[in-house]
Amino acid sequence: MTVQGLTDLRHKLRGSGSRLLVVQNSFLNLASKDVGWMDVEPMLDGPTAMITGTGEVNQVAKVLKDFVKASSKPRVKGGRFGTQTLTAAEVDAIASLPSREVLLQQVVGTIAAPMARLVGVLQQKAASVVYVLKAIEDKKSKASA
Repeated sequence: MTVQGLTDLRHKLRGSGSRLLVVQNSFLNLASKDVGWMDVEPMLDGPTAMITGTGEVNQVAKVLKDFVKASSKPRVKGGRFGTQTLTAAEVDAIASLPSREVLLQQVVGTIAAPMARLVGVLQQKAASVVYVLKAIEDKKSKASA
């Protein structure tokens, strides 16, 4: 991968609250063993870059997926999220997830839908009572006239 390509990827990742570090496999292997990530070692073949950050994981995965698709030079070997090691396919799947805000809106919509239906049913019942009372009033006013 060219220096310009690496610079472009770093710039795109910066927008999602992440940064890219080119690391030596031996150092990353030692560090991963030190923190108990024994399952990272199979990913350490060939040149390796590591992406770290505090942004949304799906946004980082989207940037990486788009960059790989556009340039075809780097490849995703896998990832680490919390206590889980991810395969390249799982990183790709994370890239297809909607943003956190969209997911929260979907959850709120799912929770609010039954309540909205209940309010609608209660309004219909109240309207029915009002219609019955109005009919009784009309009937009494015709009878007294």
